[in-house]
Amino acid sequence: MSILSETDKQIILDSIRDIPDFPKPGIIFKDITTLLSNPKALNTLMSHLEERYKSYDLDYIAGIDARGFIFGSILADRLGLGFVTIRKKGKLPYTTVAEKYSLEYGFDEVEVHIDAFGDTKDARVLLIDDLIATGGTATAAASLINKVGAVCVEACFVMELDFLNGKKTIDAPVYSVLHID
Repeated sequence: MSILSETDKQIILDSIRDIPDFPKPGIIFKDITTLLSNPKALNTLMSHLEERYKSYDLDYIAGIDARGFIFGSILADRLGLGFVTIRKKGKLPYTTVAEKYSLEYGFDEVEVHIDAFGDTKDARVLLIDDLIATGGTATAAASLINKVGAVCVEACFVMELDFLNGKKTIDAPVYSVLHID
């Protein structure tokens, strides 16, 4: 299993821009667009994830709408695997399975195609997204993977907001490249 060096962690962290008071006062938004536009930082991240997951015997990578699509599709390509989208309700064109999750003021839902993992019985799936905060979306996504007959072997995040303890809600091991206090 690959361990990211402190130097490489710093390359990735330095490429992520902080936006104070977005989307509301008191929030410091972690903007990954600067990571995506930095070839050295993006390659450092993706090479690390490729090295980490190449021995996991995965069948698919599943990415959460929308930033998980970016990292997940790059990783799926590097590992020679299929990529599956987990989307907000109403965005997928075929028969889906949905999972609700709590928000600060209400609920939201994510969906996956009922046949997303093909005929692979107990397909081994890595779930990926850019950030885990409270864990609601990721928990729902991991549950969806299991609901359609696959196995979420791990949930991976570029960043984890440790002070929110979101990983405790996910019924799968969690790996985060960067930890934000």
